[in-house]
Amino acid sequence: MSTNQRGLSVFALGGLNEVGKNMYAIQYEDDIFIIDCGNKFPDETLLGIDLIIPDIDYLVENKDKVRALIVTHGHEDHIGGIPFFLKKLNVPVYATRFTLGLIELKLKEHKILRETELIEIDSNSHIEFGDVSLNFFKVTHSIPDCLGVVFKTPEGNVVHTGDFKFDLTPATSEHSEFHKIAEIGKEGVLLLLSESTNAERPGSTPSEHMVGEHVEEAFTKADGKVILSTFASNVSRIQQVVDAAKKTNRKLALLGRSMVNVVGVAEERGYLDVPDDMIIDQKQINDFPPERVAIACTGSQGESLAALSRLSTGNFRGVEVLPGDTVILAAGPIPGNERSVTRIVDNLFTLGANVIYGTGSSSGMHVSGHGYQEDLKLMLTLLKPQYFIPIHGEYRMLHHHQLLAESVGVEEGHSFILSNGDVVDIENGEARKTRKVEAGNTYVDGIGIDDVEDIVLRDRKQLSEDGMLVVVLTMSKTEKKLISGPDTISRGFVYVKDSEALINEVNELITDTVNDLSDEDRNEWHVIKQHIKKAVGKYLFSKTKKKPMILPIIIEV
Repeated sequence: MSTNQRGLSVFALGGLNEVGKNMYAIQYEDDIFIIDCGNKFPDETLLGIDLIIPDIDYLVENKDKVRALIVTHGHEDHIGGIPFFLKKLNVPVYATRFTLGLIELKLKEHKILRETELIEIDSNSHIEFGDVSLNFFKVTHSIPDCLGVVFKTPEGNVVHTGDFKFDLTPATSEHSEFHKIAEIGKEGVLLLLSESTNAERPGSTPSEHMVGEHVEEAFTKADGKVILSTFASNVSRIQQVVDAAKKTNRKLALLGRSMVNVVGVAEERGYLDVPDDMIIDQKQINDFPPERVAIACTGSQGESLAALSRLSTGNFRGVEVLPGDTVILAAGPIPGNERSVTRIVDNLFTLGANVIYGTGSSSGMHVSGHGYQEDLKLMLTLLKPQYFIPIHGEYRMLHHHQLLAESVGVEEGHSFILSNGDVVDIENGEARKTRKVEAGNTYVDGIGIDDVEDIVLRDRKQLSEDGMLVVVLTMSKTEKKLISGPDTISRGFVYVKDSEALINEVNELITDTVNDLSDEDRNEWHVIKQHIKKAVGKYLFSKTKKKPMILPIIIEV
């Protein structure tokens, strides 16, 4: 609902009590600024759903006030929803050079690149929007070109950290700008929004430099091909693969569409240093001895259609995992993906591969891009916020981050754990959680973004579990009597040839149900269908303990 805003407000539209589809909004009077617009992937209960993106109905209702979309970095949970967002709200998009490259790929795919205003920024950019100005600071993460954002308003400064960790020896030269963060804190921070992904993990996040040493060691020891699977967006990890391939005199092939796309953008824009003759096409892999080949591929999360999964089952055309090859999973499994990853690891061992896997320091092949507790406390200590909102995490993570904030000086009662849709209003320097706006999930089904209602998902779940029964009746148009049938067709419920007795009983029940209806009820097809559904459903459950979807079809003659 559109309102005449006064003062300063922060809206939680995505990324709270969940990991994924990040979106937040800062509003000062009649100016609204969006921070990130990501997606997340569905679980097994959301049948037929491809992506989940934020519900932006509130923003659409207030579209005349939306000034810009600010993107902190290029991970899918921060940019994946942008094409769908821009189709409803075509506002300028501000992002760094590398992040814009990834966004452009998505906009080309959706055929809206030409209509979109993309504006490149960096950590030194300064943008004015009336009474609000935006400054930025560089942070280290697991993807290049990441920024935190400072919104300077007459009410006070609001800081959004983006995703970050403090790595003193990053794989690239992109260090967090400690001095600038400290200066922002010295100037004064009214409200801080800071990410919470690793708020439960004590200590400091290990350095990316450690991974590079382990990758090089694995390449040196490998006798056959080396296949390394990681997130395509982890450009620093890809650089480590390139460096290790160079030192061991290997060619490098890229498998997986996102891997090819991201590496292309990174190389074109100067974020990857790859020797001219190193990259080979996948069709050339078998032209070289195994010990001269390395492969970087997608699929570290066990995705069934990704390159690593297809390699593990021998279904990647022209590329085989041979006994003696080394396969490295250089990414920790996201919670919920463990079973899929384990299945792939088992398949790879069956093929005779040497598999290096495991989370974090157990394999030495992955470190998180998100700050542990000491990193989060350092950010809080440098910025010294008066009020605090932990963001980007499930409830337990937000809770732990709130406790960390209070341990380093944020006053008790000055931090807010929000749910999506919650709003914090700030007036005269006082912040309060006051109201809610519409926020939630929008399901992308195929390429459309029309809302898939809960009833549709319920029907899909019922079909997947108990199947369906189609009942075809032929009735007289004039006399409203049953002429022939019913014919009952089972799909995913029972095998008809093995259940003829049950189907015959159902047909008799349908005939009796229709014949027992009054003349008035038989005049209304929807009434006939309701009675059939109720009678057949009750009977089948008593016999089979299943609830198939029952679909009566009436043909008039």
